[in-house]
Amino acid sequence: MPEPRPLGAIVLAAGLGTRMRSAEAKVLHRLGGRPLIAWPLAALRELGVARTVVVVGHQAEAVRAAAAAALAGVETVHQAEQRGTGDAVRCAAGAFAGFDGDVLVLYGDVPLVRAATLRALVDAHRAAGATLSLLTADFEDPSGYGRIVRDAAGRVTGIVEERDASPEERRITEINPGFYCVAAAELASLLSGLRSENAQGEYYLTDLVALAARAGRRIVTVPVEQPWEVAGINTRTELARMEALVKSQQVARWLEAGVTFEDPATAYVGPDVTIGPDTVIGPNVILRGRTRVGAGCRLDGSAYLVDATLGDRVHLRFACVLEGAEVGDDAIVGPFARLRPGTRLGPRVHIGNFVETKNAVLGAGTKANHLAYLGDCEVGPDTNVGAGTITCNYDGFAKHRTTIGARVQIGSDTQLVAPVAVADDAYIGAGTTVTRDVPAGALALSRVPLRIVPGWTARRRARAAGTTPQEKPPARKRRAAGEPARKRAARRRR
Repeated sequence: MPEPRPLGAIVLAAGLGTRMRSAEAKVLHRLGGRPLIAWPLAALRELGVARTVVVVGHQAEAVRAAAAAALAGVETVHQAEQRGTGDAVRCAAGAFAGFDGDVLVLYGDVPLVRAATLRALVDAHRAAGATLSLLTADFEDPSGYGRIVRDAAGRVTGIVEERDASPEERRITEINPGFYCVAAAELASLLSGLRSENAQGEYYLTDLVALAARAGRRIVTVPVEQPWEVAGINTRTELARMEALVKSQQVARWLEAGVTFEDPATAYVGPDVTIGPDTVIGPNVILRGRTRVGAGCRLDGSAYLVDATLGDRVHLRFACVLEGAEVGDDAIVGPFARLRPGTRLGPRVHIGNFVETKNAVLGAGTKANHLAYLGDCEVGPDTNVGAGTITCNYDGFAKHRTTIGARVQIGSDTQLVAPVAVADDAYIGAGTTVTRDVPAGALALSRVPLRIVPGWTARRRARAAGTTPQEKPPARKRRAAGEPARKRAARRRR
């Protein structure tokens, strides 16, 4: 059986996106938490495309970076001057010289196309031995799209852009969403026939269809059943509508998979997120990036997770923020906790209210239940971190690590000045500043002796009022009563 021909792809992402009214390139605007350009590239990755070339222009470096983050091995070419979609494809066509296969052409601002739809286009193209194939869709309101023009026999004869269309042509509802499959060997010759005699003075990619039809080449169209799949984004209003669609699709997907959403209307789940069955998600929860939520978890509400990993049966209490953090099975986090990148919590860890961690590794069963900052540290299992504890990890020039062993008891209001180590089974007294290593099983204290001054409050109030408190006898009476001179001197010092 012969090997299937290779498949390449050209993604057009050089435009300004002027209708977005934004200084940022349109394909960098986010949908579902990831840039628009990442969506079609994800579909191409699923399709297994051998070579992908992205045409960049406006904010080229930022678009290159976004494309590289979305698809390993992606190539880019620069369209220095915006002279139309046909010219953009011509910029990329050189990358496919000698490519013995077919090339998909698609847009970076049409995010929801599925790999299955692209596969159907390629399969139809190859089954018919076509030179050029394209997706079409029937839109009730075709405004803004090029119209598919057919002859009396139903054969495609061309595509007319709306700005160049006659009133009769504008009434056509079959539109061109901008997805093509072209035999690589024919691409260069078709592109060479493009001309810029049109309302915009640009080289239209859509003119390839008329060129192929006039040359008697075989053209195949593949209708799309779901129009939303090939809808483009040109304005912020369209982006907002697409966001609502993506949100509802993702929630429906996980409802079917056995996840409970207490308020589906306020749940935001990104396309790369995974959620285990029997997890319950409360209102106002946002899950972004490559977040992984295990089975049987409980997220109470108002949580924000990006690239976070939760094990099974994790309880995330109200109002927590997790970024690049890992949480082990049966852990409890929050309320009002923040886990920053590099945090790794073992099984059964408790992180309580107003606790912040960063680049911190906590062993199984360890607890930090109140008002603590644990940064650049490693804590062993079954340790208890008291309220107000801080790892002082930054000296103004560099970050340093704190190491705390197993079964350590750290009293409230403790400062651990890194680099420092506290060995297993040590106790740190409340209010201690730890500036050197503490050996195993030792007690560390740094306290000023307590001093009690009787009557201080009454005297302070009397001075403020300009009077003398009744309970304080005159100095001569105290002397007469035989008060020792050393006590009188101490009293004067106070």
